[in-house]
Order: sequence, then structure tokens, then C-alpha cells
Amino acid sequence: MASLPIETKRTYCKVCMVHCGLEVDVAGDQIVKVRGDREHPLSKGYTCPKGRATGQIHHDPAAITQPLMRKDGHLVPVSWDEALDDIGAKLRSLIDRHGKHAVGINFGSGLGLDSSGYAMEEALHAVLDHGPKFTPLTIDGVAKVLVAGAVGRFPGLNPKTNYDGVNLLLYVGTNPMVSHAHNTGMFNPAQHIRAVAARGEVWTIDPVFTETAKFSTRHIAAWPGKDYAILAWLVREVIAGGPLDFAQPVDGLDELTALLRDYTREKAATIAGVSEEELADLLAAVRRHGKVSVETGTGVSMTTGCNLTQWLAWVLMILTGSMNRPGGVWFHPGMLMPFDAFELPDMDAWTPGSKTRPEVDGVLGDWPCAVLPDEIAAGNIRGLFNFGGRLLRNFPNTEKLADALGTLEFNVMTEISANETSGAASHVLPTKGVLERTEFSRWDTLNWNANLQLSEALVPVTGERRSAWWVISQIMRRADLPVANDIPTGHDEPGADEAMLARLFNPISRCTFEELREKRFVQREIEFPAPWLDAHVAKIGGWKLMPDRIVAQWQAMRADDEAGIGQPRALVFTSRRQRRKLNAQLDFLGAEADALLNPADAEAHGIGDGDPLRVSTASGEAEFIARIHPGMRRGVVSIAHGHLPANVNRLTSTRAIDPISGMAHYSGVPIEIGSAV
Repeated sequence: MASLPIETKRTYCKVCMVHCGLEVDVAGDQIVKVRGDREHPLSKGYTCPKGRATGQIHHDPAAITQPLMRKDGHLVPVSWDEALDDIGAKLRSLIDRHGKHAVGINFGSGLGLDSSGYAMEEALHAVLDHGPKFTPLTIDGVAKVLVAGAVGRFPGLNPKTNYDGVNLLLYVGTNPMVSHAHNTGMFNPAQHIRAVAARGEVWTIDPVFTETAKFSTRHIAAWPGKDYAILAWLVREVIAGGPLDFAQPVDGLDELTALLRDYTREKAATIAGVSEEELADLLAAVRRHGKVSVETGTGVSMTTGCNLTQWLAWVLMILTGSMNRPGGVWFHPGMLMPFDAFELPDMDAWTPGSKTRPEVDGVLGDWPCAVLPDEIAAGNIRGLFNFGGRLLRNFPNTEKLADALGTLEFNVMTEISANETSGAASHVLPTKGVLERTEFSRWDTLNWNANLQLSEALVPVTGERRSAWWVISQIMRRADLPVANDIPTGHDEPGADEAMLARLFNPISRCTFEELREKRFVQREIEFPAPWLDAHVAKIGGWKLMPDRIVAQWQAMRADDEAGIGQPRALVFTSRRQRRKLNAQLDFLGAEADALLNPADAEAHGIGDGDPLRVSTASGEAEFIARIHPGMRRGVVSIAHGHLPANVNRLTSTRAIDPISGMAHYSGVPIEIGSAV
């Protein structure tokens, strides 16, 4: 048989939120080669190993191509009608017996970039009266929206570095050379970091001398979760001696001044585990440049000090006049729902939380991921829809969660690749993959600038996969739940997928779906400084420098940390992303399940490079490959996450969560280590 002709098609990467442009060579239903698109308006040919693995992801040997249903303890192939009828009947029965809030929904990353599928998840959650909801927020970066709501009185505010103008850039617990920063849309990170360092300074605060630290002007190896002490002292000194030059009104400056008055450099250095000279040098850099951008990542957001570090990062930028000003940060105005087209509400991010942990609020309707097994055990959640989440790799305390999932009346998962979590499901529903559907970049405020991208399907649909919006709407219909009148009933109706995407646009969107479909990439100019941001801050009476709940947490943590001065510190672990891994995905790229140790720590525990390393906590233990790393801070072990069986979540606890955000603690957790030989 003659080989099929190869056609080169353009798309954008959907592995992460950066969305680099790709050229894909396609022969029939086969992805032949993937490379960077040099004509892409932003990434201009840049890709990372994750994006170039798009073809391997699509041709996964463990691909799921037809519905599966558990019968006699085993998942077996069934028709769509059998699977959907069974799910609909079970959902209806559960609602009738226990109410709509007996159903939990996990908005996993698997459907996170399926724009119309995610919208239908939201519709299902709404008709279930907004019951138990879980998302990656409380296992990733909840502090960012929490602080945006507490300080800026709108959780949707997302400050981004003005990379064209910044001269002092401070990375705290983030490694953009690997992760492309945290929700900033940064492509080709080396290019941007080098440019800032060449004209100014880049400082990295991280217990590991990371790939980003190598490109930085200076590196400070702070103790995990204690970065806040560095920022607190900087804020104190800026108030006392400048550069105090805020660009918008502030509320609470006198109270903040009093709060930090006795927070000395010696105290901050001791708590953070750094030298006083390093702090003095960093302050001198702030005073040299006047304005500063502070970017944080999961190295901050997964620690006990997450809210304090994020709060003080905002305060430092506010007091130096860096918010919404050149040389500091800008705020994304939105494309689908432009923030400058209406008056932003005055609101924080806190919402009611779970029944088993009522002392911990939810955030933006989310419950802490850590409470899921307890909610199941208590009988509050009896059925679960898991839309593409690898719960048994990503949620805390793997064993406890696995036991709980086994007791559910139904555990429905949408998934296209067999894995440990799909293997525990009652039903597995394969939805169209990223190359099999028309898609656009819905999460617009996470983009590098004000843009939207669209890509058409590149290959035919594999097997019996269906559009996620259709699958979810059919479950709703078969459970006798209301569905909007304009939702198509047939999965193969011409133009149905595109119509479902078009529904996400509205009259104030910065472009229409038709324009986006024609142009594939639509970018709008950003007004910077943004009048809408300054108007919002003025309306709320100024940035809220002293949010009550965060200040109370500061006082409690400061007291604990000061009481611990002079006491020996326990060995702790931090979790780490890898260049050839994305959370639970991309095992086939071969990233090692390693744990980085300082040479002195390794010697003290009799561990050699390449040895199997046992790491244990009060919650459990896991084995990793020890790697001796001279750039690793002593007293800290950096563990790669997202692996099996070396699963870092065996070391985490459903009880150890942040009291005001519900964030599970994945960093700064005390451990014991030893040889696993």
C-alpha cells in the first residue's frame, strides 16, 4: 500500500497554558512530526520537550477509545448508550435518595483545556445546586486568588511582569526555565530572563540552585515556607527608608507600619535561614531600581507560608509603585469578559467550605481537595464525577483516597489514557483528544498578552470518542436534569462543536468567534497603565494592606517561628517540577523519580548518588532515586512529583492543610530518610 501524503498543519500546544505555536506533520490519522512554528506571533518557533511530545501523547499505547463500565469487578467495553443510561439512572437514584449535594465533581486538568467540555461541567455543577466541587486550585496556587481578593478585592486580578520594562525581577519559589512560570504564559523563558538580567537584575529565592537561578544575578537559598520573612523585612525597610512611592491609594499603611516595626533584619534572616548580608544586598537592589516585580510559584503556594509570602509580595509591589506601572507589573484585562467593560465587583475569594472541615472555608466555590476522602467516609459525597483528574497521583494521602473511592455508588471518569485513577473508576468515558477537536485558548487571563488562539482538529476522531460537552449533556438528559435548549442532542451534528465554542463568546468580548476562527490568532493592544485597574482600586478605597485573616495568620506564624529560633530544624521535603514531566503526565519522556540531597545531608545518612532512597512522613513512605546536588540547601530534600510508584502524595496528609485556603501542604513537610536497599 502506498504511503499516505504528509500534510503540515498549524496548531498550538495544549499541554500547558503557554500555548506555543506548533507545526504538525500529519499523514492520515498519524502524527509524524511536531516542531515549533516559526511564524507564530508569540513563540516564533520555541517549544519545550512537553509540546514536542504532542504526537506521542496522541498515539499513547494505553489509549482508551470506547466507553468502559465496571461489571463483576472489571472494566469492560460497552456501548455509549449502555454506559450513559447506567450513569444517568445511578445519578437520578442518588439525587432522589440523598439530594443533589451527595454528588461531587472534580474539574480536572484533563478537561481543563476543553473549552466547551469545561463549560458543560459548569452547567452540570449548576443544576446540582453548586454542590461539592474540587479543582487543581487547592493543590496548586490558591494563594494567588486568595490574596487578589483580600488585597485587591477582586480574585480575578492577575499581575504579570512588564518584561519589556522591568529592571528588578524577583522570583520566589518558581522555576520558569522548567515550568514557564506560574500562570504568566511565558514562552522561551531563557530569552526573557537573560534580557532582564542584562539591563538590570534577576534574583531567585529557592532552596535549590535551579535552572532559573543559573540565569539569575543572585540566588538566595531560603528555608521552605519562610520566604515571607525576607519580604516582610523588605516591606518594613521600604516603609522606613523608601522607595515608598505607591501609584494607587492604600488602606492600612499605619497599621502595617506598626505590625512590622520590630521585625529586624536579624530576626528575618534567622527565620528565613539566610544571611543578613543577603537581605541587605537585596534591599539595596530594590532601592537602586525603585520598582520591582515579584513572581511566585508552587514552591511558595504549597508551603505553610503561602498566603503570607503572596500577600507581602503584593504589598512590596504596591508600596514601590510597581502595580500597574512600567517597570513593575501589568494586569490582564481579559478577552472573553473584558474587565474594562464593566465595574469590577468588590469581593474576596472565600466561600462556604466542606461539612467535615467547616473551619476551613472554600475558595471561589472550591472545596479543599484534601477533604474528599473524609467527605466520602462521612457519607456526604456518595457519587463522583471526575472530569480528567489523576486523583491518585495528585490528591493528598493516596492510600486513604483510594480506599474512599472504592466505596462510592459511582465514580465516573472522563479519560483517554488508561492509568491508576481510571482503573479505579466505575465508568470511563473517552472524550475527544486535543488534536481531534476544534479548540481555543479559553483561559485568556493566563496568556502572555491579550490574545486568543484557535486550532482546528488535525486528525480524525480515534475509535468511539465523543465530544465532552455531548457526553456530559447526555448524562444530564438521562438523569432528567435540565439542559439548555440550544445544546445539540446529536454528537455528530455538523458544526455542533464549533457552535458550542461560539456560545462562550458574548457581546462585550474583544473579538467574535467568527473572527477568531478566520484569523486563528487575535491579539488586542493593552492600555498600560490600565485606567480600569486604577479606577477599581480607587473605588474600594485603596489596596487593602492589612486583610484581617491573613494578618491573623501572620501573627500566629510569626509567634511560632520566633519561638523556634535556636531550636534544631527537622529535615523537610519540597516538591519539584521537571522539564520532561507535567504533573502526572508524560511518563514516557523518561524523567527520573529523583530526590535531590545536599552532599552533607547525603553523607550524614549514608546515601550515595543513585541509591534508592526511602522517604517517610507520619502519613506514609515512598522510594526515590537519590541524586547528590551541590546546589541543594542543607536540611531540604527536593522531590520530583507526579511519578508512580514514587508518589509524593504518599507523604502528604489530608489533615495538613492551610487553615484559610485549604491548600494541601506539599512543601516544607518534615521527613525521615534512609537507604531503601
